[in-house]
Amino acid sequence: MTTLLIRALTPDDRAAWEPLWQGYLAFYETELTPTTTDTTWTRFHDTEQPMFALGAVIDGRLVGIAHYLFHRSSWSISDSCYLQDLFVGPDARGHGVGRALIEAVAQRAREAGSERLYWHTHETNRTAQALYDKVATLSGFIQYRKDL
Repeated sequence: MTTLLIRALTPDDRAAWEPLWQGYLAFYETELTPTTTDTTWTRFHDTEQPMFALGAVIDGRLVGIAHYLFHRSSWSISDSCYLQDLFVGPDARGHGVGRALIEAVAQRAREAGSERLYWHTHETNRTAQALYDKVATLSGFIQYRKDL
C-alpha cells in the first residue's frame, strides 16, 4: 500500500464520493432519496453547517469516507463530535484506512475543543467492532429510535 492521505472533501470530490456513500448505504441495507443525498453533500460544504466530510486517498483515488458533526451536550460545556458515517471501499480494507479516518476525525474534534468523539455501529458489524475495540471504549449504551 502506498501513501495514505486523509483530507477534507471538496465539492469537486462528489463523483468519487457518491459510490462510497452508496456502498455505505447498501451495507446497511438502506436507501435515501436523491434529495437527501444532495442536501447532505451540500451541508458538508456550507460553512454555516456543523457537518464535515473527510476522504481517504491512495494513489489519487478516494477509498474511504468519514462524515462527522458537532453538537451541544447537556453533559459538557464543549460540543461533542459524532462520527456519523465511516466507510472504506472493499479493496482498501484491512490496511489501516478506517483507523486513519477515525484518528483524523478525533484530531479535528480535539482542535474544535470537543471532549468526546463517539459513534454507533450495528450489533452485527463484527469486522468494524474489532477495530473500534482497539481505538475506543464501548460505552454500554443501547440506542433506541422512533421514526417520526
